[in-house]
Amino acid sequence: METFDLVVIGGGPAGYLTAERAGHAGLKTLVIEKREFGGVCLNEGCVPSKTFLNSAKVMDYANHSANYGVKVGGKVSIDQKFVVERKNGVVKMLVSGIKAQLKRNKVTMKSAEAYIEGKDAEGYIVKAGDEKYIAKRLMIATGSMPVVPPITGLKEGIDSGLVLTNREILDLTSIPEKLVVIGGGVIGLEMASYFSSVGSKVTVVEMLDKIAGPTEKEVSAILQKTMERKGVVFNLGCKVTGIEKDGVVFERNGKTEKVPADKILLSIGRRAVTKDIGLENIGVNLERGAVVTDDAMRTNVANVYAAGDVNGKIMLAHTAYREAEVAVNNMVGKKDRMRYNVIPSVIYTNPEVGSVGETEESAKQKGLDVKTVSIPLTYSGRYVAENTELDGICKLVVNKATNTLIGAHIIGSYAGEYIVAVSAMIDLEVDIENIKKLVFPHPTVCEIVREAIFQI
Repeated sequence: METFDLVVIGGGPAGYLTAERAGHAGLKTLVIEKREFGGVCLNEGCVPSKTFLNSAKVMDYANHSANYGVKVGGKVSIDQKFVVERKNGVVKMLVSGIKAQLKRNKVTMKSAEAYIEGKDAEGYIVKAGDEKYIAKRLMIATGSMPVVPPITGLKEGIDSGLVLTNREILDLTSIPEKLVVIGGGVIGLEMASYFSSVGSKVTVVEMLDKIAGPTEKEVSAILQKTMERKGVVFNLGCKVTGIEKDGVVFERNGKTEKVPADKILLSIGRRAVTKDIGLENIGVNLERGAVVTDDAMRTNVANVYAAGDVNGKIMLAHTAYREAEVAVNNMVGKKDRMRYNVIPSVIYTNPEVGSVGETEESAKQKGLDVKTVSIPLTYSGRYVAENTELDGICKLVVNKATNTLIGAHIIGSYAGEYIVAVSAMIDLEVDIENIKKLVFPHPTVCEIVREAIFQI
């Protein structure tokens, strides 16, 4: 059996970046992936969905071009088959790039299903296909999969192709006339945004009384209002009770209702993939099905790490990237730790939502004395110049005791691009007075952060 300094199980964001960084650091590294390198994010999540959403954004601009003095001849339509083909091309190019990076860093890649058989004096024994390997260290990066609840008719709906997950919906080459989205979280909202823009009548059924999960309430309300103007119908505070051949049955205030559907997107969350990989053979602790890790990405078992969705902390690709780097740094003797309070999140609807840190509500729940400011994005000249719907806001949350930012919540154009700047301010605990001295380029939408700071 060949021995490796590190064996990585899973080739998604956490896995391939762990392998890349470890290889660069000089560790003899093997990464094992049972499906496609790049994982869910690159093949059926983050990247392919953004190709869809960009096409929708172009279509939205074309449909409303007259608002900007641009006349488009004829009716604007979507070529869904071409959109899917373009998506596949983007994915293929980026997957090739990942493999090239791994090869450049002398990482061995293997396509197979991995299973941890146990441990001996030399290390952990990992079986992959017909081969077995010895791992001095292990990285568990097996990712997550969609939650499939025990709803009546759901299994039959999935088997028939009526019900889709994020994987199948990104391969649709035709636009459903009526699409019902079960779940008003990030994935559900992004797909609702896309399909409503390209012609579907979209209905979202969500159990909570608001959309976008933990997103700040004021921002969430604006996003809902914007999507409703585009034709999306929201049924909030509703529990789905059944899937029928022609629609979704749900309960609201004790009454049963039904919404018709040609296709149904199941998007109610994801769960860590920890079964059937042999974690029990080496005694790795799980909590609610996810691998338990500390802030150095270590499990309870020596030299076994876990990163990405499999640890169930913050299921975002960029969280996985940073966790991978933290893990490798600790493997090679460089002290490092995760700081989950500064992980930004983005909803790539049109308009975008960018968030980081505490909301006013979460801060108060933690007993923090905070002050907040919320200003319209119309304070930004570029935002006004480039938009006709002017609902965007920037809301900042400040810790009074330290006079530092602890949260920011923005809805509007480019929010996902500049939320990282606020994340850095929070991470570095920059005093508000020092932030006021920073120079933002003009005219930019990101100037809204500076404008809000001066309102505190």
